Amino acid sequence: MTSPTHDRYGADVLRTDWRAPKNGRAAPAAAELGAVVEEVMTDFVGAIVAVDRDLDTLTLEDRRGKRRTFPLGPGFLLEGRPVILTPPVRQGPARPTRTASGSVAVHGARARVARASRIFVEGRHDAELVEKVWGDDLRIEGVVVEYLAGVDDLAGHLRDFGPGPRRRVGVLVDHLVAGSKESRIADSVRRSPVGEHVVVVGHPFIDVWAAVKPERLGLERWPDVPRDEEWKKGVCRRLGWPHQTQEDTARAWKHILGRVTSYADLEPALLGRVEELIDFVTA
Repeated sequence: MTSPTHDRYGADVLRTDWRAPKNGRAAPAAAELGAVVEEVMTDFVGAIVAVDRDLDTLTLEDRRGKRRTFPLGPGFLLEGRPVILTPPVRQGPARPTRTASGSVAVHGARARVARASRIFVEGRHDAELVEKVWGDDLRIEGVVVEYLAGVDDLAGHLRDFGPGPRRRVGVLVDHLVAGSKESRIADSVRRSPVGEHVVVVGHPFIDVWAAVKPERLGLERWPDVPRDEEWKKGVCRRLGWPHQTQEDTARAWKHILGRVTSYADLEPALLGRVEELIDFVTA
């Protein structure tokens, strides 16, 4: 006689998930590049080498280099377990660790309240180039860059500004070479009563355009322009660019500036001078 406590048919199958596959139910998984998966309908095994979000597909490449494309979704095994492959999560762009000037990037820092000290440059293009490469550094340091539309009246600008121990001025001058008009202006400022609170430095280029490495524009060198010809227009003419109007010159500069992404695109003769000015006005 069978014991009343003995279940001759075993456990109640209705109390278990009798429909569950032996390898477990499929779970969502991101289709990460490089992951090796198997497509169960074709038994094709390969690494994920591409994911097309628009077509909702992935491409597998097997060990022989053969590729096949399948729809994203169920029907794959990852490490022997069924998965529902989904597009990988988009990663935001990596935050730069360096600024365009090569300084260590400081993320989340607020711009400092502007110092009383200033950096003067000759023209708008000089100011735009300094801003593009050193802008992050200048905001952290609270340094404002102003352009003067030339340095012929530098002494007058300095009188209006009133340099002092806490109101230093750094001046960046184009074509600061021996015997030039710019060198004579710089010498007069150094000898003036405010000379100890002002530093005038310059680069040897006749215009700041030439401080951009010519190879960044596919040139071996900047064109030679006679002294009796306006340099910017002469450059544009020799490069075959429109050069008749101020708008033509502005477009040419926009093209040149667009080739500058960091200090590496500029000549060392400019880099050192700008760093010197920043050091002077933040000391």
